Amino acid sequence: MARNHELPILHSAASAHSSADSTPLKQTLEQLRHQHQLILNAVGEGVYGLDLNGHVTFVNPAAAAMIDWPIAELIGKSMHVVLHHSHADGSAYRREDCPIYAAFQDGSVRRVTDEVFWRKDGTAFPVEYISTPMHNEAGQIIGAVVTFRDITQRRWAEEVLQRANEELELKVQERTAKLQQANHQLRELSEMRSRFVSMLCHEFCNPLNNIALSVSSLNRYDQQLRPAEKTDYLLGIEANVERMTQMIDDILVIGKIEAKVLAVTPQSLDLVAFCQSLLAEQEYLRPQPIQFVCRSRQLIASLDQQLLRSILSNLLSNAKRYTPEDKAIWLKLARRKGQIILQVQDQGMGILAQDKRHLFEPFHRGRNVSNIPGTGLGLSIVKQFVELQRGTVEVVSRVGRGTTFTVRLPTDF
Repeated sequence: MARNHELPILHSAASAHSSADSTPLKQTLEQLRHQHQLILNAVGEGVYGLDLNGHVTFVNPAAAAMIDWPIAELIGKSMHVVLHHSHADGSAYRREDCPIYAAFQDGSVRRVTDEVFWRKDGTAFPVEYISTPMHNEAGQIIGAVVTFRDITQRRWAEEVLQRANEELELKVQERTAKLQQANHQLRELSEMRSRFVSMLCHEFCNPLNNIALSVSSLNRYDQQLRPAEKTDYLLGIEANVERMTQMIDDILVIGKIEAKVLAVTPQSLDLVAFCQSLLAEQEYLRPQPIQFVCRSRQLIASLDQQLLRSILSNLLSNAKRYTPEDKAIWLKLARRKGQIILQVQDQGMGILAQDKRHLFEPFHRGRNVSNIPGTGLGLSIVKQFVELQRGTVEVVSRVGRGTTFTVRLPTDF
């Protein structure tokens, strides 16, 4: 089998010696030639030789197999034309620019790791190769030997490794982002807890101090106080107790919402009568009465009465708290496109722009509320109660001009 792939240059040398030397020398040369042939045939890398014109002088089976050419057809051909004629993008590769031929032009060894060779069928494959000059006994360059290997599998492995590294890097970035988000949430939770503690200290201390002062005055000046003055003290105690009770109720409601144990129980309700009854309560009476606006005498919808009452109570209480007594407040009711629309509009102090994005967060209070009492829970409860009923709440406000909250609730809940 090896004799079918005899190397022409070696064969020629053997023939020359066979005509001049004795039989033992001829046998020795034949053995050397055969050994060289076996070595080249056994090498897994592609190996071929070039003369000074760049034509093939020998080629091993591995090289021929990789480029899918018969060995006999390669001998004497320009190997540049056969397998190195184009770059990877298909553009022409000039022989003058080819590193392979530099080996027998300047005697340097050239190693290349990022080019392609071309098969007979026109397909390319990535290779790394070394072009080494060949010298004769006189030290003259007579050609070059090129050794190359197909690095398709290595490139594939490198690409897989690169993709794996990129995916790992992406996962690390995602995990880092999640950790940063978690840290941010923890900081927000810590700040919320701090605000909660501060709010509790402030909001509970004030009524407790008022109660303690009233009780002390009643005990100390019981004989001196007139009945009307005692009644005022008792009403003050009652109001402060009610204020603390409302704060506790709000905190419990927030807890139920977060625990997802708050049930929604819609029922048929006349919203006109409901709003009128709500505005008649003592809590919402003021020198400038809250005006109710609705074009309908009756408006029936299926809503959760308790949730709706809490929504309107918080919005109306805020409007009353932050609006001067001589300024107007409106409660507007309408039905449009299958939605109940409730608006609470005031002419109060308005909301600062930097507070709007935190408006519905628990325990957040506007920077311009000064010493006006409040827990910062009301609007958070409003938003969550509205969303429990698949509704939306929006706010439009101008500092010094007033605020309008618009609640939209579906009628088919």
